[in-house]
Amino acid sequence: MRRTLQIAAAILLVAPALAHAQAKPIVIKASTVIDGKGGVLRNTTIVVEGSRIVSVGRAPQAATYDLTGLTLLPGLIDTHVHISYHFGLDGKASTKNETPAQVMLFSVENAYATLMAGFTTIQSVGSPPDKDLRDFIARGTIPGPRVLTSIRPINERTGTPDQIRQFVRQVASEGADLIKLFASKSIRDGGTQTMSDEQIQAACGEAKALGFRTLVHAHSPESVRASTLAGCTAIAHGSLVTDDVLQLMAEHGTYFEPEIGLVTQNYLENRARFTFTEDGFAWMEKTMPIELAMFKRAAAIKKLKLIFGTDAPAGAHGRNYEELIYRVQQAGQPAMDAIIAATSLAAEALGLQNKIGAIAPGMEADLIAIEGDPLTDITAFRRVVFVMKGGKVYKNDPAAPMLRTDRH
Repeated sequence: MRRTLQIAAAILLVAPALAHAQAKPIVIKASTVIDGKGGVLRNTTIVVEGSRIVSVGRAPQAATYDLTGLTLLPGLIDTHVHISYHFGLDGKASTKNETPAQVMLFSVENAYATLMAGFTTIQSVGSPPDKDLRDFIARGTIPGPRVLTSIRPINERTGTPDQIRQFVRQVASEGADLIKLFASKSIRDGGTQTMSDEQIQAACGEAKALGFRTLVHAHSPESVRASTLAGCTAIAHGSLVTDDVLQLMAEHGTYFEPEIGLVTQNYLENRARFTFTEDGFAWMEKTMPIELAMFKRAAAIKKLKLIFGTDAPAGAHGRNYEELIYRVQQAGQPAMDAIIAATSLAAEALGLQNKIGAIAPGMEADLIAIEGDPLTDITAFRRVVFVMKGGKVYKNDPAAPMLRTDRH
């Protein structure tokens, strides 16, 4: 809690100074730029005015930030987190005996850690307080990533197809950015389908009619197939999915967000702090190699849109990049493909491809710099030394020897 209060105090001191400091155009010099769409630029100057990038090229201006020796990338995007989940006052993953204000402060702490790790946009699914966090970060006075939220999820108990359609309209009217569905059990309980095909069709059909995206929690082949055929936007998990269903997703243009490198590992590393049963933990250990094999098969499916998400719970916020590292080191995904999954392809999945996820004129100035070359050493993502979101600099690590700043 002391750490949370320290961050809250820092917010009040830093935010006004940041707003004042960003009045002039910012010129960033970079020797290496990974643009988020598969391109690598050398000896590049990026000019930022307000919240947007206005030019990318070779300009003679003196640099406001000289990032020579670092790698510059678009801000990273995590399409699946639970930003309010935290280890509480009792050290457990719960909100027992916490006030609503304390819960929100823990969320602010998680958001700050996530931004400092280089994630400038997140999608948090399934918790009503996320909406207030989203709105206050958007005001520009609380440092955190851009937040999209589903507010409340749908499951098999939400009701009949007509009741589910009404629920979708209600959540949309409350200010949700997307609709979240639980179409299957947790993998800890076998992952079998729980929502009927008709319920899934009602949820995704109504959302689409209203212009909203959908994200479906689905582990079994049956639940993934039903969600794909229902026209749902994206599917999370897919731990038990088969090759024919992976191919079906590719044919339908469905975004697929498997999480293999952070969430389960975090649960097991913090076993004593979560309330899962021993059988639940045993299921996690059993499915880790299954999920790894599934990801390798998915990565081999042509045109399958593999996006980046972590399902980050308590203990994982600010370590989202571990999923990226695991995908490359353990699953063998090419580093550039992993980076695209966490930048331009993730932005496309969120419907924000014209705003974030790439370094180009007209895009939001969401930029991070890391020590090292992630194309040859993916662990470089553990060394984020510079973070800009919407043209505001939130991290400029003076300990990084190559990071020089012209403050005049």
